[in-house]
Amino acid sequence: MQSGQASRTALGAAGHRAAHQVLEQGRIFADPLALRILGADAEEALAEAEREPARRGLRLFIAVRTRFAEDALAAAIARGASQLVVLGAGLDTYAYRADPGGRLRVFEVDHPATQAWKRERLASAGIAVPDALTFAPVDFEREGLAEGLAAAGFDPARRSFFTWLGVTPYLTEQAVFATLGFIAGLPGGGEVVFDYVNPPDTIEQPERRAFHEALAARVAAAGEAFRSSFDTQALGARLKTLGFREIEDLGAVEIAARYFPGHASPASGGGPHILRAAVR
Repeated sequence: MQSGQASRTALGAAGHRAAHQVLEQGRIFADPLALRILGADAEEALAEAEREPARRGLRLFIAVRTRFAEDALAAAIARGASQLVVLGAGLDTYAYRADPGGRLRVFEVDHPATQAWKRERLASAGIAVPDALTFAPVDFEREGLAEGLAAAGFDPARRSFFTWLGVTPYLTEQAVFATLGFIAGLPGGGEVVFDYVNPPDTIEQPERRAFHEALAARVAAAGEAFRSSFDTQALGARLKTLGFREIEDLGAVEIAARYFPGHASPASGGGPHILRAAVR
């Protein structure tokens, strides 16, 4: 993101979530606040989705990754997780619509400019901030995740779940593994769901590669260029080295089988993945 400005890609992802509520009736992921938090931008998000039908695949992936993350979170809460950290929260609405029965403390981590922009939108939409939510503004050019969370009251001794959606492609490989290492090293136990992309040259279908290249150009023009991609097997091996013992990785074929049964699965690999990793 550009210095001092809210994230444009956060707005774009929120637009896709809102469009999914209307164009697919929220069949994969239902979010009653997705349109409200966008305010006046909701109409343009819907118009853009209808103008560019080729973006439907990205919209559905964004719906899938959110559904996958929140299903995994529900299971983690049942196993005793009591803290949720939403990394790169953007316009995520989980904390404002979920009721985990008072068992969960939520920390939203984001750049101060993006977080201030979100809080303005929440106020404009009349969406109340729950008592269980703590905003943790972190400028990663000046402080680390551990310091930012500590200042917000995060307890590393409590079992914690992290969602990290739509972020890793914009970070360096070093930054990605520094964050994963922090989560794996938490004394109370950590679990994370994040998405990532395979290297572009592994995307075998020409139309999918062309879409990826067009998307890369688009986000670069917005000042938020892609900076990393990962080979699936190498990433899994490195996660195990960090200490993650339970890894669930869904690529295009697995996503199609789980969320779109009865539809044709992709015939080739490459592209976006959604992954869950837990220490224990």
